[in-house]
Order: sequence, then structure tokens, then C-alpha cells
Amino acid sequence: MYNPRNANTSDRMTAPIIVDTAEAEVLRALRLRGRISRTEISNITGWSKAKTSQEIRGLVDKGYLVDVGEGASQGGRKPRLLRLNNGLGYVIGIDIGATSLELALADVGGRILQRRYETTDVRLKPEIVLGRCRELIGEMLDAQGSRPGQMLGIGVGVPGPVDFARGVLVAPPLMPDWQDFPIRDFFKEFFPSVYVVVDNDVNIMALGEQRTGDGANVDHFIFVKIGTGIGAGIISNGKIHRGSDGCAGDIGHICVDKDGPICRCGNSGCLEAMAAGPAIVEKAIQAAQNGSSPLLSQMREANGGILRPEDVNAACREADQAALEIIRSSGQMVGDVLATLVNFFNPSHIFIGGGIANFGNHLLVSIRQAVLRRSLPLATTRLSINFSRAGADTGITGAVALASEYLFMVEDGLHYSF
Repeated sequence: MYNPRNANTSDRMTAPIIVDTAEAEVLRALRLRGRISRTEISNITGWSKAKTSQEIRGLVDKGYLVDVGEGASQGGRKPRLLRLNNGLGYVIGIDIGATSLELALADVGGRILQRRYETTDVRLKPEIVLGRCRELIGEMLDAQGSRPGQMLGIGVGVPGPVDFARGVLVAPPLMPDWQDFPIRDFFKEFFPSVYVVVDNDVNIMALGEQRTGDGANVDHFIFVKIGTGIGAGIISNGKIHRGSDGCAGDIGHICVDKDGPICRCGNSGCLEAMAAGPAIVEKAIQAAQNGSSPLLSQMREANGGILRPEDVNAACREADQAALEIIRSSGQMVGDVLATLVNFFNPSHIFIGGGIANFGNHLLVSIRQAVLRRSLPLATTRLSINFSRAGADTGITGAVALASEYLFMVEDGLHYSF
């Protein structure tokens, strides 16, 4: 297991890596495309061929870029392709959910080399959950046979409102003990040379969708997570929109019924309290108790008095009318809120993810119908609403992408987001 006291100073690389503005433009183009030709970089940046060659030559000489051979011909000579030098080091992605945590060690290009997954409970103190993450990082480094100094950055996704500038949770409903806990400092105490970035879990899912899903090359989209809670990650002009304080996209606490149940945030009738996983289970229990669903009643009895969201989904597949209505009702409420966002933001795509996304077409159709019914015609002319096909990897892929985005810093001291 890695101990920082045993690390040689010479093993440590400092992150972020300092670059100038022009170099940052090249690196951003590479980050978006993975492998890219000089002509493509010239087209993206608007530079002349001479300037493009000059900037690329400088980055190659510094060891940041490498030539990876020829690409496909577009009618002339085959272009030479470039990519980031994976020998620069490693990044760590950490995706913390309400009941699980997943970690990945990846190269700077985002290729995952080691993974760890286990259950947890975010209601535990942060020292316990993050301490376990620290142990798992050590395990991955040992398994990879890498030096600690090769670690460059850590991206952490957490299920709550994050003050992005400070990297701390603010009034998180699920995890009150995490309020203002210094997550960055906790990791840097053990890995002092590593840059640490903390963001909301839905934002990192949106990044994952952008990197490996159907959101690639989409400038304006919303990623909606429906699980224990409900939230949205917003991609605007190709970048995450966090708002002035980092809480943009917290749609779970938009009111859908002022006379509805009390939400964990203390208000009444929030979307999360009405349509997320716990609300679906509560409605299913009522249906089992009042006799409107004999099937749910049987499932509850077989499970020792417990129902889970997946039980409601299974009952729906068995054509249970009560379960079907519960799922449709949740989809309609989510769709009503999304319709407001569609009118306001005008995205081209909405991607639905999270555990409740496994409920299938009944949920998706209800969301679509509500959005189309309540949105302006122009806003929905080319709007696509679908489940994310990136699957369960969306979060951890996004956490890796978050770490990679902040490895480079423009020399004036401003971070350059890729």
C-alpha cells in the first residue's frame, strides 16, 4: 500500500501542468477528439498551417503530445494523427452515490486501467467513506505497478449541491455530516502533488455522456438522473454550465405540488419527493396496503415487508395497473419540469439516466408526452429525448473526464477547462 512518507520527491510531478493560451487551444481540440490531425486542429482553431505546426511542434518537444501514425485518407495523403502522451501519468475518477462508490485509474487520454466498486452509505461520516476511497486508490496504484508521483489529478463526484469553487458540499440533504467538509484537502494530505476537483454527481454523468455517449459533439443537452434523488447536468456550448455558485441543474427541488409531501430539503411538493425512487416505493406500498395491487402486496410479503423500485418495475412488466400508473405519474411530473427547462434552455437532446431509467418505455413515453404537451413547438422541433445508452459507466467515465479537464493550467494562472 502506498504511503506518502515513503515516496521520493523525484517521483512527484506537479499538477496542473502549465501551458500558454495557444497550447491550451490545441489541447482542448485533442481532448474533444481523442486523436486528431494537424489539419483538423487548424480548422478548429482557425490558425494558419504554419502556426499550427509551430504550436504542435512545441507540445511534442515538451512531451505532451505524441504522433500515433496515419489516419484515414480524405482524398489526398493520409494525415498524421496526434494524441495526448499517456506517459504523462494517471488520473483517478471517484463516483460516490447514495449507496455505492466506484473508482477508476485511467491514463490522461481517459482509458480506464483499473477499477474498484463496492457498496457504501453516504450517511456515514466523510472520513469513513473518503478514507475507504483513499485505500482503494492505493490498491489500484499497487495493482498497476505505478509510482505515486505519476498521479496527476483526482475527479470526485458526490450526490449533493457542490460549491465548485471551494470543492465542498453545501447543505446536502442526503449527507448532512459532509457539510463544508474539505474533500480536496483530505486527498491532498495523502497525495500532496495531485490536483483534486469536486463536482455534483449529475454533472459528472453529463461529462461522461459527452465523452463516451450520444452526447459527443452535441453542444446543448441536458442529462437527467432519476434515482434516489433527481438532478440535471447541463451542457451549454459544449461545456458544463454550473451557474455562479455551482448549483445549476438542481431540478429535484422544483415544486410540482405545493400541497405535496415534505421533501428532505424541508419544502413541500418537490419533484424529488414526488417522483424519485423513494416516492415510487412509497406509492407502491400504499397500493399494496389498500388492495389496488394484489401483485405488489404479494411481492411485499415475499420480501419481508419491503418493496424496492425494481419490484414496481417488475410488477409493471406483469401488466399490473397500479404499478403502471405509478411509473406514468412519475414520468409525467419529470416531463412537466423538463418542459420548463426546454422552453428556457432550448436543448437539442435530453438524456435520461440513473437507476429509475431502467423502468423502460412506460416512463420514457410519459416524459416525452409531458414535454411535448407543455413546451413551445419551436423548442421541440428537433428535440430528442432518450435514455442514455452510456449505461452504468456514465458516472465513473465522467469522474475521470473531470480529473483530466483540469490537468493543464494557462500560464496566467487561470484554469483552462477542456
